Amino acid sequence: MPEVIVRKGEPIDRALKRLKTKLDTEGILEEVRRLRAFETPTQRTKRKAKANAKRAKAKVRFVLS
Repeated sequence: MPEVIVRKGEPIDRALKRLKTKLDTEGILEEVRRLRAFETPTQRTKRKAKANAKRAKAKVRFVLS
Protein backbone atom coordinates (compact mmCIF):
# COMPACT_ATOMS: atom_id res chain seq x y z
CA MET A 1 0.00 0.00 0.00
CA PRO A 2 1.62 3.27 -1.08
CA GLU A 3 1.80 6.02 1.46
CA VAL A 4 2.95 9.61 1.45
CA ILE A 5 4.16 11.36 4.58
CA VAL A 6 3.16 15.01 4.73
CA ARG A 7 6.23 17.04 5.53
CA LYS A 8 6.23 19.86 8.02
CA GLY A 9 4.93 23.04 6.39
CA GLU A 10 3.99 21.25 3.18
CA PRO A 11 0.62 22.11 1.63
CA ILE A 12 -1.88 19.25 1.48
CA ASP A 13 -2.31 19.85 -2.25
CA ARG A 14 1.34 19.02 -2.93
CA ALA A 15 1.20 15.87 -0.80
CA LEU A 16 -1.98 14.79 -2.60
CA LYS A 17 -0.26 15.32 -5.95
CA ARG A 18 2.67 13.14 -4.80
CA LEU A 19 0.22 10.44 -3.75
CA LYS A 20 -1.61 10.53 -7.08
CA THR A 21 1.70 10.33 -8.95
CA LYS A 22 2.77 7.35 -6.87
CA LEU A 23 -0.56 5.58 -7.45
CA ASP A 24 -0.33 6.26 -11.18
CA THR A 25 3.21 4.91 -11.52
CA GLU A 26 2.27 1.71 -9.67
CA GLY A 27 -0.79 1.23 -11.88
CA ILE A 28 -3.25 1.17 -9.00
CA LEU A 29 -5.59 3.77 -10.52
CA GLU A 30 -5.83 1.85 -13.80
CA GLU A 31 -6.64 -1.35 -11.95
CA VAL A 32 -9.35 0.31 -9.86
CA ARG A 33 -10.94 1.83 -12.96
CA ARG A 34 -10.77 -1.53 -14.75
CA LEU A 35 -12.35 -3.43 -11.86
CA ARG A 36 -15.12 -0.87 -11.40
CA ALA A 37 -17.19 -2.35 -14.24
CA PHE A 38 -17.53 -5.77 -15.85
CA GLU A 39 -15.03 -6.45 -18.60
CA THR A 40 -16.15 -8.65 -21.47
CA PRO A 41 -13.78 -11.30 -22.81
CA THR A 42 -13.31 -9.27 -26.00
CA GLN A 43 -12.35 -6.18 -24.01
CA ARG A 44 -9.95 -8.23 -21.90
CA THR A 45 -8.27 -9.64 -25.03
CA LYS A 46 -7.91 -6.16 -26.55
CA ARG A 47 -6.48 -4.74 -23.32
CA LYS A 48 -3.92 -7.53 -23.01
CA ALA A 49 -2.93 -7.23 -26.68
CA LYS A 50 -2.46 -3.49 -26.28
CA ALA A 51 -0.31 -4.00 -23.17
CA ASN A 52 1.81 -6.63 -24.95
CA ALA A 53 2.31 -4.33 -27.94
CA LYS A 54 3.38 -1.50 -25.65
CA ARG A 55 5.80 -3.80 -23.80
CA ALA A 56 7.27 -5.11 -27.08
CA LYS A 57 7.69 -1.58 -28.41
CA ALA A 58 9.60 -0.54 -25.29
CA LYS A 59 11.72 -3.69 -25.45
CA VAL A 60 12.71 -3.01 -29.06
CA ARG A 61 13.54 0.60 -28.21
CA PHE A 62 15.96 -0.43 -25.49
CA VAL A 63 17.54 -3.23 -27.53
CA LEU A 64 18.33 -0.92 -30.46
CA SER A 65 19.86 1.80 -28.29
